[in-house]
Amino acid sequence: MTEVSEILMSVLSTIRVPRPGDRVHKDECAFSFASPESEGGLYVCMNSFLGFGSKYVERHYAKTGQRAYLHITRTRKTQKEDENNSGSGDPPKKKPTRLAIGIEGGFDVEQEQYEEEVKVVLFPDQQEVTSEDLASMPDVVRERVSLSMAGLQAADSVSHTLQVQQWDGEVRQESKHAAELKQLDNGVKIPPSGWKCEVCDLQENLWMNLTDGKIFCGRRYFDGTGGNNHALLYYQQSGYPLAVKLGTITPDGADVYSYDEDDMVLDSKLPEHLSHFGIDMMTMEKTERTMTELEIAVNQRVGEWEVIQESGSTLRPLWGPGLTGMKNLGNSCYLNSVMQVLFTIPDFQTKSVPLTMFVTKLGYGLLSGEYSKSAPDPGDDPSTSTEPRGDQVGIAPRMFKALVGRGHPEFSTNRQQDAQEFLLHFINMVERNCRSGMNPSEAFRFLVEEKIVCQQSQKAKYTQRVDYMVQLPVPMDQATNMEELQEAERRREEAESSGAPPSAAPRAQIPFAACLAALSEPETLTDFWSSAVQAKTTATKITRFASFPDHLVIQIKKFTFGLDWVPKKLDVSIDVPDTLDLSALRAMGQQPGEELLPEVAPPPLMTPDVEVKGILGFHGNEEDDSLYSPLLSPVLDDSTVSQLCEMGFPLEACRKAVYYTGNTGIDAAMNWVMGHMEDPDFSAPLVYPGSSSAPGTTPTESLPEEHLATIISMGFSRDQATRALRATNNVLERAVDWIFSHLDDLESMDVSEGGRSEGGSEASREPPPGPCVRDGPGKYELFAFISHMGTSTMCGHYVCHIKKDQQWVIFNDQKVCASEKPPKDLGYLYFYRRVVE
Repeated sequence: MTEVSEILMSVLSTIRVPRPGDRVHKDECAFSFASPESEGGLYVCMNSFLGFGSKYVERHYAKTGQRAYLHITRTRKTQKEDENNSGSGDPPKKKPTRLAIGIEGGFDVEQEQYEEEVKVVLFPDQQEVTSEDLASMPDVVRERVSLSMAGLQAADSVSHTLQVQQWDGEVRQESKHAAELKQLDNGVKIPPSGWKCEVCDLQENLWMNLTDGKIFCGRRYFDGTGGNNHALLYYQQSGYPLAVKLGTITPDGADVYSYDEDDMVLDSKLPEHLSHFGIDMMTMEKTERTMTELEIAVNQRVGEWEVIQESGSTLRPLWGPGLTGMKNLGNSCYLNSVMQVLFTIPDFQTKSVPLTMFVTKLGYGLLSGEYSKSAPDPGDDPSTSTEPRGDQVGIAPRMFKALVGRGHPEFSTNRQQDAQEFLLHFINMVERNCRSGMNPSEAFRFLVEEKIVCQQSQKAKYTQRVDYMVQLPVPMDQATNMEELQEAERRREEAESSGAPPSAAPRAQIPFAACLAALSEPETLTDFWSSAVQAKTTATKITRFASFPDHLVIQIKKFTFGLDWVPKKLDVSIDVPDTLDLSALRAMGQQPGEELLPEVAPPPLMTPDVEVKGILGFHGNEEDDSLYSPLLSPVLDDSTVSQLCEMGFPLEACRKAVYYTGNTGIDAAMNWVMGHMEDPDFSAPLVYPGSSSAPGTTPTESLPEEHLATIISMGFSRDQATRALRATNNVLERAVDWIFSHLDDLESMDVSEGGRSEGGSEASREPPPGPCVRDGPGKYELFAFISHMGTSTMCGHYVCHIKKDQQWVIFNDQKVCASEKPPKDLGYLYFYRRVVE
């Protein structure tokens, strides 16, 4: 028996064969971004199945005594090694035919071709054992080691298991209307061709209603092309739910849309439904692109957006610390852009974010420069390649993405997401995990003061709330090229009436000063209940900064809704300045001689047979009117509730919108709906303040500890957090708003050292601590911005530009280059840092 055989025999009991459910880390080092493609490869412990780069494997051996590791190295194939290569350029890539990721026919996340080499390495002397070497070893050694090697190679990597690696955008559900669809016996027969819209005569993008056979054009696309929404309008008039797209009917099926379910659906009885109008599926041929093909075309247009990606310029690649690219894991460009910017901010560079080692690992990977190296071209021979490519080896944040997305219905998928929503999601995670000690998200946190002035009594009310981002409106009516836009609209209407293709529309030029003015100008509140006059009246609301953060994030509200509630993106250019002075927007607080509105709650919404004396019910008292009796039965405006329901929103969400806006009309209720659609309890039943939140519960039940901890981390006591949550039925977002609108009430609360209320003299009471915010001058300089390309936050591509050492740098996933013409006018999120004089 050889020396190696003897060593393997002695450690055989520590060599395991992976079983179903075992977590195998064979794509990424636990402590760095080393991978099998990295120099030195990856060592997988054959006992714990953890992966280690060459810098960490000896440390693991020294700590654990584990001697056997599977060493995996991968090298890219060159052109001549690729059998499918045509002989020049990059290897041909299959064109996607399916709106999916990671499955046959979909977008391929990992398109590189590799050759893999595996062998067993025995520490500390790093003796190597190949599969061929095992053939001459004792049977018991050969069988156990071979099974372990084969099992590790066949096992799914844990990074791919944690991450939702496959997304199929074509999976459709059977429509609830399909089985019992009512079809009218109106004698309508549809010819095999020659269709046109019954309203506007359009001859493409046509949809036939499966109830009565009427044909109308589809929805208008974001760029003004497509249809004129006549099929949608007809559904709103008739209520007939299903329509089929003409031109997509083949013997294999067709595009069917359910307006009631607001989605593409399956119709198992489609042949029967089409036959009712004389259409034989077996003889039909495809003449139009399906909705899936249209969406695939949009997702392949990333390379066409030349301005934001600076495609027209020869960009100089950059390398070094803080200049590391990030691999796109399949629509993860939103995450890449946000994290590149965050790790430019000193708070995130120097303060540990206690979310697990994956965040620390990501920060090191981006800042160290260790992975800022040129990626080899798969079509080049490494021995003859001399010029560095723009693409980097970079880092693949698989474990980090799995961590921050775990349990989230959107960020756990491979679908494209809104960078602004992800930024707030990550800040929220940091807040939850930094309840004590240093908190890097404080760099963004600031206070907003809202001043409401009753126009009848001229008395004012002041409230404060915490925010992390300024959302800047886009006043389209302030465009400086209005005449050009109006002329383009006139030409579009002429082309539409004549059937000619529309010409490209100009981009609206909006002054940044106009956006800032729209944010700061007084807002008129109608139907405001004034405690001074004890009636509804008109008021004005003025919003100002009560504090200025170290780093200010500005979101340009490019994504909005049209009059038909169809989401759209505004195509605008805004002259965003390099320096910004917001000092004039500093809140001044109560002015000398200014009277405040009395702290009296508005009357509750009640049925006529409820006496007013029941307002405090079982849980209220004379000092606290925030809780109402569960016996009260608020009257909700049924017409407003019905209008919201007709728009497709859940009934309980509509009831809550009407309740929380005090029956003030459809506009206020709609604004509430749009502002709370992401709430976890959006569709939950309406629970009136002070009533039980569920059958058998009471307001004195235990509160969610994580909600309490979040509010306490902002500088408030446990009793104050408890009171806020009980006043808002344990909804964290509303509790935070409530606590800042009741600061005067909270100051009278007696808080002991342990955070529980105790009786005592007035002199012994100390005012509660305020929220933990930084403050300073309101002067800023731009240091980064994130841009979005595409028609919606749910598709397209994100890149970011960051100013480093007075040089703008573009981070486009794995490409990191010196920026020649940073498109500062087309950004979506802008990041400013305070200028200290």
